[in-house]
Amino acid sequence: MAKCVICEKAAHFGNKVSHSHRRSNKMWKANVKSVKVKVNGGTQRMYVCTSCLRSGLVERA
Repeated sequence: MAKCVICEKAAHFGNKVSHSHRRSNKMWKANVKSVKVKVNGGTQRMYVCTSCLRSGLVERA
């Protein structure tokens, strides 16, 4: 679900490193919103990341 329809930005993984340098798994999720978007003259609800919304890649309905 947390995947942008436009740029396909999704969650990515890495390590959380403590002060003593012990490592555990960490996940960063994309800032994805469910918005109504104008598509082919109609409206459609899509999951779009906020960077695509701000840059104007989609037009809100």
